[in-house]
Amino acid sequence: MRVGGIVSGMDIEAMVNKLMEAERMPLNRMYQQQTTLEWKRDAFRDINSKLLELDNMMLDMKLSTSYKPKVATSSQESAVTATASSNASNGSYEIEVTHLASNAINYSTKDVEADVSFEEYIGEDKSITFKTFNEDGTAKTHTLKIEEGDNLSQVLKKIGEVSEGRVRAFYDENSKKVVLETTRTGSYNTGEDYKNSNGKKPEIYFDEESSSFFENVLGLKMENETGGENAVFTYNNGLEITSKNNHYTLNGITFEFNNVTEGNARITVSTDVEQSFDNIMNFVEKYNEAIEVMNTSQLEKKNRDFPPLTDEQKEEMTEDQIKKWEEKAKSGILRGESTIKDGMYTLRQSLQSVVETGGEYTLLSHIGITTTKNYLDGGKLEVNEEKLKAALRENPDDVYKLFSNSSNGNDRGLIHRFDDALDNTRKKIIEKAGNSSHALDNYLIGKEMKQLNERVSSFERRMIQVEQRYWNQFTQMEKAISQLNQQSSYLFSQFGGGM
Repeated sequence: MRVGGIVSGMDIEAMVNKLMEAERMPLNRMYQQQTTLEWKRDAFRDINSKLLELDNMMLDMKLSTSYKPKVATSSQESAVTATASSNASNGSYEIEVTHLASNAINYSTKDVEADVSFEEYIGEDKSITFKTFNEDGTAKTHTLKIEEGDNLSQVLKKIGEVSEGRVRAFYDENSKKVVLETTRTGSYNTGEDYKNSNGKKPEIYFDEESSSFFENVLGLKMENETGGENAVFTYNNGLEITSKNNHYTLNGITFEFNNVTEGNARITVSTDVEQSFDNIMNFVEKYNEAIEVMNTSQLEKKNRDFPPLTDEQKEEMTEDQIKKWEEKAKSGILRGESTIKDGMYTLRQSLQSVVETGGEYTLLSHIGITTTKNYLDGGKLEVNEEKLKAALRENPDDVYKLFSNSSNGNDRGLIHRFDDALDNTRKKIIEKAGNSSHALDNYLIGKEMKQLNERVSSFERRMIQVEQRYWNQFTQMEKAISQLNQQSSYLFSQFGGGM
């Protein structure tokens, strides 16, 4: 604490504060410059956030499914359904499902107690083997080792583990049965060496030396296995096809079998115009949002009479006054920035160029998408919805080529060109304003901020010295006045004494 003016009667602290206000004027301007740089950085990042939303759409916009999605309907949806890829041909397909694929299952023929003993099968020289079958029909042997202390639940779990997930085994306490089944549908056992006593080819084959374990301990007989069969269906009244699964892909259409059909089920494939239309409209909407933000930043009036407020100024204002002031102060903060102007231009150009597709559509305007007539819109897009839907309905392949050809020549699709321009624009903005994870040294505005921070720190240290100097000077003045007062008192006392 400093106390001044005791001798002189002057308000030294108020005088020093006034003097320091004048000294701090350059510092206040530097504080305002700091705030301006932060606002500018944040404004750049806000624009980049909008561009990132566009960037996140690019992968989907490059896919054929965005322009020619297919919808498949079934006359017997409880029995068979279908999904169609963008390459599937429109039309109707007749499907008759006569047999569903099933997984193989076996269960105990006698009651099995939960505390069944495995003592006979414990030992280093004892193991239990069984076989499952690979895609090509060859057998794969699985070896089970039972250890001291293993109970029924642990042994059944080991069966699933050693089978590499091909087999599932569990115990039902209510029925006292062990269930052993494959985890996949279909018939894989094609070997003549792997038949049971009934001549059937089981999907879970018990080796001869291990069959006593499965039969005597778990109550499982190999000849009791059921299932393990393929799906069978007839395509267009002519081609009979088998499938190990209850689904099958043919000519870009994936059929899902839920039940056998009553005669033929008719699958109808058509282009989903509404979905492809929505995909393109979503892109146009996001593009226009980004252009709106970028264009507004270039059209806003720059209010040079509204610099950022200092802390002292804010203390004298209401929150509403501060808000309105800062709105004016931030207005036009990016006006004239070449990064934004050039970015808008390259984005517009990427969508307005000709694409040599060799098809019907080579410009966006050919499918009803044009820029607005108002130049103040900054190149926003507007859509003739009927024309776009007609193009998607009548020639979706050429719409896809216009947008998404992936070559590097004159036939490069508009979305790929736009993505290139977008990446370049975002890169330049990041070089200018960085992102939330960047240190100040990693972007241009950050380097300016760092230099300004150093100047502020240096100036603040200097202000401490200047303030101390003022106090020293006033202290010396107080001392001088005190000495003068003492001398005056002495002289006065001398004159008084002489009388």
